[in-house]
Amino acid sequence: MGTESKKIEATGGIANLTNMGKGRPKGVPNKSTQIVRDAIANLLERNAPQMDKWLNEVAQDDPYKALDLMNKLCEYHIPKLARTEHTGKDGGDIKHRMVGWMK
Repeated sequence: MGTESKKIEATGGIANLTNMGKGRPKGVPNKSTQIVRDAIANLLERNAPQMDKWLNEVAQDDPYKALDLMNKLCEYHIPKLARTEHTGKDGGDIKHRMVGWMK
């Protein structure tokens, strides 16, 4: 048996050779990342009733710390957006061209 036929056999047939090397689609998290995200979501969901009580206890002593904790928790629910900087060629200024209608 040649090496090509071993490759075909190992991948499950000729049909799967067309997808070889393509990898995971963009935006799909790997299994480990998904497991951790699910675990954090489950932990927060189970403790949601207590979190309000805990936050109020912290706020009695230090309102700023309670607000900071809320802000940090929000990042797990609503991720921060990355900043995007638009630049021209080689990091320079962007050149704008005025467009108008001719009469």
